[in-house]
Amino acid sequence: MPQPQRVRRSSRQRDAVQASLASSDAFRSAQDLYATLREQGNPIGLATVYRALQGMVEDDEVDVLRTDDGEAVYRRCSPSHHHHLVCRRCGRTVEVEGPDVEAWATSVAAAHGFTEPDHVVEVFGTCAGCTAAARS
Repeated sequence: MPQPQRVRRSSRQRDAVQASLASSDAFRSAQDLYATLREQGNPIGLATVYRALQGMVEDDEVDVLRTDDGEAVYRRCSPSHHHHLVCRRCGRTVEVEGPDVEAWATSVAAAHGFTEPDHVVEVFGTCAGCTAAARS
């Protein structure tokens, strides 16, 4: 049985983290968000940034992924199921639907006797802007 979603009250700090995330298409680390907020004169603490992000992950307001070095990075995303194309150089991220991925995951799970499959697919590459810049 699904757990009822906890209703979190809005706070100045959480609103600031949400606004900072909304200003970028890229996944961003908690440390990056913290530095940006501090540069803007916000007296928020790093632990508060982490707590706000964790709450937003739990509330399905942001997606989180792990970089190659294991760092968690966050991005405001649409509420529907989707996947990401992520540029390795600049971090630009595009949300994509993946009906073929959904069908494949269901088929593979069923072939092995699994039900209710869930998955995360992130595709990393180099965006057109970074490719063009590298060629110049």
